[in-house]
Amino acid sequence: MALSEQFIEDETHPIDIVETLAEHHNWDFDRIADDQIAMAVVGQWRTYSITLAWSDFDETLRMVCTFEMDPPAEKIQALYHALNLINDECWSGTFTWWNTQKLMVFRYGLVQSGGQVASAEQIDTIIGAAVQNAERRTPNAIIRHFNWSPMEIRPQSKRCRWPLQRLTDGLKVVSNLTKV
Repeated sequence: MALSEQFIEDETHPIDIVETLAEHHNWDFDRIADDQIAMAVVGQWRTYSITLAWSDFDETLRMVCTFEMDPPAEKIQALYHALNLINDECWSGTFTWWNTQKLMVFRYGLVQSGGQVASAEQIDTIIGAAVQNAERRTPNAIIRHFNWSPMEIRPQSKRCRWPLQRLTDGLKVVSNLTKV
């Protein structure tokens, strides 16, 4: 059964859909408000904090995927340069660095103007794309621009990984939590 088949009503709130996806994938989550949810998704490199919020004002489902990072102060400019290069290749969202919070951030906004409703597949895809981009692009950029080894950026404890697999159509990212 397709994920969208679980939602019969036309007016299902996008955050209700996200909550159902979080339950489906067994992700830890907290429904912060009617229009906001926070989740923890475990990847290969680390656990990602993902927050989705619905804005009635601009009819946008906003997604923010963050993880902690503490680059040396003298390398911040190199980090910004690396993020510019990464963002130039990334069409489904953008990376930014929140220096005060020491967070790497991947952001994406799904505009649903005119009363459009996001499908479960769309929301699952943007969450999967966020983790995929964080897993594939960020470690490579850090290694390349900071001359760090993979072991220097990999957390010490690796509980489980989130393999990402492309379907034959090449458009949808499917997630599957597995224990290591």
